[in-house]
Amino acid sequence: MEVIVNEAGARLDKAMADLTELSRSQANEEIKKGAVLVNGQAKKAKYTVQEGDVITYEVPQEEILDYQAEDIPLEIVYEDDVVAVVNKPQGMVVHPSAGHASGTLVNALMYHVKNLSSINGVVRPGIVHRIDKDTSGLLMVAKNDQAHQALAEELKDKKSLRKYIAIVHGNLPNDRGMIEAPIGRSEKDRKKQAVTAKGKPAVTRFQVLERLGDYSLVELTLETGRTHQIRVHMAYIGHPVAGDPLYGPRKTLKGHGQFLHAQTLGFTHPKTGETMIFTAEAPAIFQETLEKLRQKQQ
Repeated sequence: MEVIVNEAGARLDKAMADLTELSRSQANEEIKKGAVLVNGQAKKAKYTVQEGDVITYEVPQEEILDYQAEDIPLEIVYEDDVVAVVNKPQGMVVHPSAGHASGTLVNALMYHVKNLSSINGVVRPGIVHRIDKDTSGLLMVAKNDQAHQALAEELKDKKSLRKYIAIVHGNLPNDRGMIEAPIGRSEKDRKKQAVTAKGKPAVTRFQVLERLGDYSLVELTLETGRTHQIRVHMAYIGHPVAGDPLYGPRKTLKGHGQFLHAQTLGFTHPKTGETMIFTAEAPAIFQETLEKLRQKQQ
């Protein structure tokens, strides 16, 4: 692979993280191996790139993965021969990754649902869309490739219905509104997403359901599905999701991560063409915290 540097001044490893699909640590590993060339010569990670430098690198080969089905309790809200809808618990990772080879939603799906689409390979069989580890709620699962393609296309065309509820900090000035701000990887922290001019278009609609003193209960509708979209957008307008360890303040509601729940999911059935809409109650910690906030207002 080859990229051309358009702005001088960054270290080679950082430039690669910004310009390629590699993380900074992956870039460092490839540089140490001598697999990264700048203008045909091997350089160290601390080399300062110059405008016009041609960086040549190899994409590291993915290891062959073999994940196992696990008998993990799973709430299957709906299932037929082509699609399933599951209510993912808070704290569960959707698919295996570094440090999460087991205990994921995929491991559970492999045990309970059996037939899963193969479009995303062995790491993400059946997974059409994702929600964060500490976000709970509804996910659609494809049981064959045709269903997967249809559901993914509907998501891309913004025809699926995805509504969340969240407890957020502060009192929003308007009862309803739309946040339209592009989201991409943060230039300051590679683990975070951010509103940035270089990002992809992102639209979130919100409606205040309850005002609870220093907090508000809001309903959020996704028109796009960027990584951490709701969490980034709410922090961007000054009302971060309560309990969010990445985008929220340190002083927040105690729980098991962000108080964010994918409550409503709607899509067109890939086989019958029927409109399917599902809802799922928020987890106990969410409801208990909400009740405590209500009692404080009495």
